[in-house]
Amino acid sequence: MLDYASLSALAAVIREGSFERAASALHVTPSAVSQRIRSLEERMGCALVVRDQPCRATQTGHQLCQHVDRVRLLELELQGMLPTLANSGQARVSLPIAVNADSLATWFAPAMAAFAAQAPVLVQLAVDDQDHTSQWLRSGAVMAAVTGTARPAAGCNILPLGAMRYVAAASAAFIARHFPSGVTVHDLARAPSLIFNAKDELQSRWVRRLHGQEVELPRHTLPSSQAFVTAAVAGMGWGLQPLALIEQHLRDGSLVELVPDTALDVPLYWQHARVASSLLEGFGRAVLTAARQALQPL
Repeated sequence: MLDYASLSALAAVIREGSFERAASALHVTPSAVSQRIRSLEERMGCALVVRDQPCRATQTGHQLCQHVDRVRLLELELQGMLPTLANSGQARVSLPIAVNADSLATWFAPAMAAFAAQAPVLVQLAVDDQDHTSQWLRSGAVMAAVTGTARPAAGCNILPLGAMRYVAAASAAFIARHFPSGVTVHDLARAPSLIFNAKDELQSRWVRRLHGQEVELPRHTLPSSQAFVTAAVAGMGWGLQPLALIEQHLRDGSLVELVPDTALDVPLYWQHARVASSLLEGFGRAVLTAARQALQPL
């Protein structure tokens, strides 16, 4: 049998980022946390924590942390059925979730906040590109994710959410300066574009669909959905913007579509671990309701 005191220590170290903060959260000494982790690593025969700043889980460590999260969810279910356990004061359970930044900046945050305000959870949010959030599920780092991947990860269920609509936009002055004769391949290769990070392929995908070929785009990197909009309005570059974030800018003319009627719809899905938990299912229902109100039908 696994030692759940040691597993709780492992989860606390990964969640808090250090042995000292984990000890404070668990109301024990740092040496006690270190001893529990060391004992668990000896039992598993491998390292579970990368002792860095902050501490990170190894692959096996991630799997054990996911196991702890599932056990806590199941304990919460049991608490609801057994009043004597409910009276013991069950702590909030950690709910690790991965989501793409544009969903977080638009429809996801209100749904998450409303659910967490009334449920006994502590949401641990990871932000990544929608084409990469499923990797967090496969590694065991999260229990659910908003992802652009239609194929479910092993041990997960999947629900279609809808499509996030993106439009290629820039300021009118930027378009007049960099695309005087239309959005040509030649001008795209010279005009600065905006990308969220190195994983962001939306701009390249839009160009391929528009011109049927690859174009090497000059890039500014801005890992913030709000900064992305601000930079475009200021004339820093062009980029694929979530329509929900820039509708007002399109109406008042501070942003203009590069090519009208060339919106790019990105399908999104909700993947979650197959664990019998009404809490996780309730979170999924809140996500699904918000997504279907905000996103385009698939």
